[in-house]
Amino acid sequence: MNRGLSLWLDVLRVAATLVVVLSHIAYARFTRGDYQFMRDLNLGSDAVIVFFVISGFVIAYAAERDKHLPTYTFNRGTRLLSVLLPALLLTFVFDQMGQRIDPGAYPAGYYGALPLWEMLLRGLSFSNEWGAFERVRLGTNGPLWSLSYEAAYYILFGVAFFLSGARRVIILLGLVVLFGPWVLLLMPAWLMGVWLWRKLAAGGAGLLTSTTARMMAWGAPVLYAVCLWIGVPDMLAHLTAEAMAPARYRHVLAFSDEFIWNALIGVFTTMHIFGMARLLQNQTQDNRAVRWWAGASFSIYVTHYPALHLIDAVFPAETLARDALFVVGSIGIGLIFAQIFERRIAGLRSCIRALIGHWGPSGRRPRPHHP
Repeated sequence: MNRGLSLWLDVLRVAATLVVVLSHIAYARFTRGDYQFMRDLNLGSDAVIVFFVISGFVIAYAAERDKHLPTYTFNRGTRLLSVLLPALLLTFVFDQMGQRIDPGAYPAGYYGALPLWEMLLRGLSFSNEWGAFERVRLGTNGPLWSLSYEAAYYILFGVAFFLSGARRVIILLGLVVLFGPWVLLLMPAWLMGVWLWRKLAAGGAGLLTSTTARMMAWGAPVLYAVCLWIGVPDMLAHLTAEAMAPARYRHVLAFSDEFIWNALIGVFTTMHIFGMARLLQNQTQDNRAVRWWAGASFSIYVTHYPALHLIDAVFPAETLARDALFVVGSIGIGLIFAQIFERRIAGLRSCIRALIGHWGPSGRRPRPHHP
């Protein structure tokens, strides 16, 4: 994980976050349909798959660094929950405020009216999209569906990586039943990130010539654009609909309804990062602005949607000024949120360790030494 590749992953993370935000602002109920092309191209959902590839890459790297399952569990759990818990509370508060101002800003299908205890229970357990439970929307925070998927992938990978033998097989089979098939349908893109890390860690980037690397790095986004232009996502959706008829495939598969197209996006993203890893292998310069924005990308992702609904309720007049407020306000709330929560993860972990005792090399609290 050299500096150049790490920086480029942050660039992709920030870009994907902004695409998700802008694609949600493009909903006609917010901006009159003036930016409908982003909805028609489904760019926000595609950006989430970029997140999945990056996530698989980073988690594979982190697992090798953590070395032990308790350490891996602690680091992954604190990373998710330290941001998710306050995000759920903020969502609940924003939704309650906005509904009192303008209930019409919270239409059916975009708002799940859950009591706070149920929102916290389903959100903090990441079970809002798992197959063994009824699917629920956590207030207006629809984008949290991807965290349910991510948590499942973290758990599956942790079991596969750190355990062995019959115990690993039995636990994995039980988890597959728990998570359900539609969560697993998007896992190939995540596993591509895992494969990419292992390939690069073994020196795979050094096997590429600079010409091949450029073809992969820049050819991948070109292939993606061409696929959008000729309508590949619609073709694949039609094939899926025919294969699952008479069932309504979008209703059955939920957020995994474009799983074939999402796997292709995973391939394109993996190609791009592979090529960039070779091109940036000697990069030593850093960029503080990119790092700063990347340090808030998670926060922006988990807070922007309830912020959009609140802005919609408070400022109902549809104007270009309100369009700008959607952008500045939703991102600004995410930046403030990151300053309070996401950027303080190191301090939070230190406090937790201080409460439960220091972690030893094996990931367990060391036993006292009695001479």
